[in-house]
Amino acid sequence: MSDSSQRTAGLSPAEKRALLMQLLRKKAERSKSIFPLSYNQQGIWFLYLLAPQSAIYNVTFSARICSDLDIAALRGAFQALIDRHPSLRTTFFLAAGGPVQQVHQHHEVHFAQTDAAAWSDDELKAALAEDAYRPFDLERGPVLRVSLFRRSASEHVLLLAIHHIAIDFWSLALILNELNVLYPAQKAGVPAALPQLDLQYTDYLRWQNEMLAGPQGEKLWRYWSRQLAGPLPVLNLPTDRPRPPIQTYRGAAHDFSLNDELSGLLKGLARSNGATLYMVLLAAFEAMLYCLTGQQDLLVASPVVGRNRAEFENIVGLFTNPVMLRADLSGNPTYRALLGRVRQTVLSALEHQDYPTLLLVQRFRPPRDLSRPPLAQVMFVLDKPHRLAEEGAPAFMLSETGLRMNPGGLALESFALERRAATLDLVMLVIETASALSISIRYNSDLFDPATVARMAVSFETLLRGIATDPEVGLDALAQSLARAERKQKAVARQRQMQLNVQKLKTVTRRPVGLPQFNRNGAQ
Repeated sequence: MSDSSQRTAGLSPAEKRALLMQLLRKKAERSKSIFPLSYNQQGIWFLYLLAPQSAIYNVTFSARICSDLDIAALRGAFQALIDRHPSLRTTFFLAAGGPVQQVHQHHEVHFAQTDAAAWSDDELKAALAEDAYRPFDLERGPVLRVSLFRRSASEHVLLLAIHHIAIDFWSLALILNELNVLYPAQKAGVPAALPQLDLQYTDYLRWQNEMLAGPQGEKLWRYWSRQLAGPLPVLNLPTDRPRPPIQTYRGAAHDFSLNDELSGLLKGLARSNGATLYMVLLAAFEAMLYCLTGQQDLLVASPVVGRNRAEFENIVGLFTNPVMLRADLSGNPTYRALLGRVRQTVLSALEHQDYPTLLLVQRFRPPRDLSRPPLAQVMFVLDKPHRLAEEGAPAFMLSETGLRMNPGGLALESFALERRAATLDLVMLVIETASALSISIRYNSDLFDPATVARMAVSFETLLRGIATDPEVGLDALAQSLARAERKQKAVARQRQMQLNVQKLKTVTRRPVGLPQFNRNGAQ
């Protein structure tokens, strides 16, 4: 039985006519090449216009290829990805009615090869960072760049740079997963065994617009208008320098890991309280923000996948939506009580996650402060990419060095990239592996020094150990405990710096060996 026969089986004649008209309308719309932007794409486009030379929305993936490489097959695999996914062959520009995107019938893959055999490791890292954070020209394209650096016949470094307006991290995992099929197929010269894509990102655009214009959209707006009612809180983190009048988006990262024991305790805490690990860590992050600021009303952004409908699972595009989670830390609650509040907030937010954040900004119209992001200044993320099944693959998303995976016969080893961009003041990114938790604190480097964020990481781990041991501890007691630990960290750092200064002074004042010695009269 054909697909069309299966679809119409059991339908009345009127229902069949309605379904036929719907399919014809979709076909007519797909024949167009120019479409509006989704709401979250509009937000990224707006920042692109403000800072077209910025790389804040460059999504990157880097890996060392430690096996024989068929370069022609790799290039062909990426061309097949672009041919398969319209979002990867799309450009963006301003039209009379506002920003639009144009899907091109064909777009040649940007595949650059560089001979780096004679380079030092530092030269290679500098070139990778330069390429990774090179700005995109969204009006001309491409939105995907592939760069291959040859170190030897059996070693290459692969760098992918993709603009966030075209993909999200689910899409990046999807791309890497499909390379697992496309690369060996290209090597063998046979068709790739990938399922046909019945829908495109433009189908999601139509669904989103129809949903928001209907009763469901009104229901979602009523929820968020209650959640974000009243003056919206502005988080005032203690910074090392005054806030610049306009956001610069310069950033860096501090990475660390929690050991198996602590990770297990936190997962057990989640189970015993009917919560998820995400809720446990989010509540801990909010508790840390309270300890840093003393503020009882907080807004934390947290991205959701945005693919509630199964038919959108295999589409490359920007679906993720950062929901606004409002934290109530009033009354000096215990950590366990705070976890209960967070649990309710998260469950409600997930039920109403399809309302775009940019639309909230447009409807709430918060006072615009060019020195801060609108709505939330911090973000919390817990990620466990499910598309990459091999152990250790999720931490590839952190760009840690030395992790391995083997998609399609390519022996890949993760290669760390320098972090240069930050969209918010602070982002806590947690990657969950089978046993441990890897954490990256992304931060605005115009506001915070590396040493400050390093102490913040130690404080967060200390806080996690405290709540895992005694979830009945109150937030004020936590704040006092962290303040004492912070003072101790600073004292140790000062002592270490004094020792370094003394050592440098001794080195400078010590007479250099091998130089001629003179007497008091200047004679040799």
